[in-house]
Formats: sequence, C-alpha cells, structure tokens
Amino acid sequence: MAETHSLRIENTPVTLRELALEKVRQAIITGYFQAGDRLVERRLTEELGVSRSVVREVIRYLEAEGLIDILPNKGPIVAILTWEIAEQIYNIRMLLEQQAARDCAINAKKSDKALLQKQLQQIAQASREHNDVSRIDASQAFYETLFRVAKHTIAWEIVQRLNSRISRLRAMTLAYPDREVAGFERMSRICAAIEKNAPEEAQQAVMEHLTEAAALAKRILTTQE
Repeated sequence: MAETHSLRIENTPVTLRELALEKVRQAIITGYFQAGDRLVERRLTEELGVSRSVVREVIRYLEAEGLIDILPNKGPIVAILTWEIAEQIYNIRMLLEQQAARDCAINAKKSDKALLQKQLQQIAQASREHNDVSRIDASQAFYETLFRVAKHTIAWEIVQRLNSRISRLRAMTLAYPDREVAGFERMSRICAAIEKNAPEEAQQAVMEHLTEAAALAKRILTTQE
C-alpha cells in the first residue's frame, strides 16, 4: 500500500501582509482613518513598520473589499460610504439574515445556543470596555455561528464579501446614543428567540434590528452627505 501523506498545515503562519491588512482594515472600520482621507504610502509604511510593497498589497485588498477607492491624480482614499451604498447592504442583509435566523432557530441544539450566548456576552464585555474592534469581531462571530447553524453556507459567503462594509456600518450604528433600543439588546432578542427554537420570533427580531439600524445609518450618512 502506498504511504499516505497529509498536506494539512497545522500551524498556519500569519504573514506581515496579513497583519498589516488587518491593522489598516480596523483603522478604517473604527474611524481612525475617516471617509475621504488620503492614504499616503510613506505615512503607512512608517506607521506600520513595513515596506511599500506590503502597503501596496494591503491597498489592493482593501480596494477589493470596498474600503478604499483609487482616485486619478490623487491615489488611494478611504471610500466614502453613502446612504445609496448602505441601503443596498441593509437590503441584502435583511433578505439573508431573516431566513438564516429562522432556520437557525429551527436547527439550534443546546451546544449551538451555548456558543451564541457566549458570543453575545463577548459583545457585552467589549461594549462595557468601549473596545470597538473586539465588539465588531464578536458580532461577526455571532452571525457566522447563526449562518452556520442555519446551514446557509452560500449566504454566508455572500455576507463575507460585504463584511468589511458591514463592519463599518456596524461600528457607526451599534453604540449610537440616540438608538431607541441598543444594538446589544436587539441582538439579545434574536438570541432569545433562537434559545426558544422560535423561528418566526427570530425572523421578526432580525427585521426589527436591521430596520432600526438602517434608519439610523440613513440619518447619519445623509447628514454627512
């Protein structure tokens, strides 16, 4: 019998490019770099401590994610997020997340519910610490679990392509002081419906959450425009 070999890489090394990419992505999402800001290569190489070739790779990746625009005779800038773009993102989320929450509530087992509760508490902890990066990461993990338990793998692939812009909107709206109901409370209602295996309730909770978040984003973005 031929000897079998495993091609699995057990400990995947994180490259310098990946580290730099995550740093710049977070800086845009959390508002360290504001919409319309020029991203000067020299400044980025100095701040990140990497080469210009790494910075150029990072810019290409973030352009593909919709976080950076390249303007003629000006170079890369932080993409300006308009309500026209945001509305399309919320419409896609509304279609995909309502059905995912519904099917998650149908499929969720005890271990799935425990994981969602744990991730919800991580969001709460990050909120108490005013740690926007951790809050966004924990929110993304919560939704990834929701889609996985729902068995909506293709839908999650679509959401992942939008995740950088979703995270940017999430950072803008989650902690907004004038929310009628806090973002964490809205997510808690989704989780509570899944805990009860109540699909219609879960679907309704997502609808209410995204409707309020979209209205808030519209208010913020149209004021900026």
